[in-house]
Amino acid sequence: MTTPQRSARWAERSVAEHSSGEPHTGGPLGERERRVLDRVDRARRRKPRITDERITMAHGAGGKATATLVEAMFLDAFHNPALDQLDDAARVEAGAERLAVTTDSFVVSPLFFPGGDIGDLAINGTVNDLAVSGARPMYLSAGFILEEGFGVAELRRITASMAAAAREAGVEVVTGDTKVVERGKGDGCYITTTGVGVLECGLALGPGQARPGDAVLVSGPIGDHGMTIMLSRGELDIESDIESDTAPLHGLVAALLDGASGVRCLRDATRGGVATVLNEVATASEAAVVLDESSIPVRDEVRGAGEILGIDPLYMACEGRLVAVVDGAQAEDALAAMRSHPLGADAAVIGTVKDDPPTLVLLRTEFGGTRIVDVMIGDPLPRIC
Repeated sequence: MTTPQRSARWAERSVAEHSSGEPHTGGPLGERERRVLDRVDRARRRKPRITDERITMAHGAGGKATATLVEAMFLDAFHNPALDQLDDAARVEAGAERLAVTTDSFVVSPLFFPGGDIGDLAINGTVNDLAVSGARPMYLSAGFILEEGFGVAELRRITASMAAAAREAGVEVVTGDTKVVERGKGDGCYITTTGVGVLECGLALGPGQARPGDAVLVSGPIGDHGMTIMLSRGELDIESDIESDTAPLHGLVAALLDGASGVRCLRDATRGGVATVLNEVATASEAAVVLDESSIPVRDEVRGAGEILGIDPLYMACEGRLVAVVDGAQAEDALAAMRSHPLGADAAVIGTVKDDPPTLVLLRTEFGGTRIVDVMIGDPLPRIC
């Protein structure tokens, strides 16, 4: 069944339920509703196009504006089979070896925050992009852009943190680069990393692999990192003991892959949070993701601060949490495997994959209603990583 047909079928049922309060049992879809759904479907399939004349902060926030920039600018310019997948890491071959390669830049503000700093964030973020691609992380490069006047003591602290994180993750920083820009032309320190790992997992992991009946899991409480960064900037009069969840996930991924054979997709929920990850899954698989709000683990402090600030934890960045889509028959095995690892002790099944409504993420609220969880245009908090 094509996506427009499936969209129309779901809309027909939704309209009937909304008007009668009862599940839909049949009946024609209104012409107006059909036109709206057809228009939405055409808009989603339309080739991305940049209409802005200048880059805005939204283009770096991980939402719709970022996706448009990546697809309309960079994918269009550098189009190739490895890049076209738009995964966290590219899968390439070097002779007989299958490798994963990823690159990332870190501009977090402030540089030091409860639970971490830009240094361990750079290592862990790169390791995690390799890990969720099914690779064993091995080697990293690190490029530093430093602003004139930046403190040597602060730089020493950052590099020490990076070294400790690399040792913990079992990777080595084997090459790098340093540039210095004039005072006022930077913001202290930016770091760019590239990671290389070996693909030892034979699974074809990716958001397009999701199937109706699959289960959606998260490895622990969400939103810790994003809220930590927001509160550590000192612009809000809110006191909290929240700390960043930054951590390397490759050990957790290995435990999951060993304990459950039906893993379809893995993602680390960084910019845009869990909501953005699951929208990627729904779009790529042309399926629906239905979440149960009461099952989503969120710390009380994060939830409370989010309510005060009007920010949904589903959109807050994590730096030590992964989202997994697994065969529904393997859900309990996957959950047990994740909980067997310290970083997955609070893992939970938070939803399921359905066939309708295609390409949408829905949330069943604790109040008994249902709402769409869309991708944000930008992000209420820039520079979280």
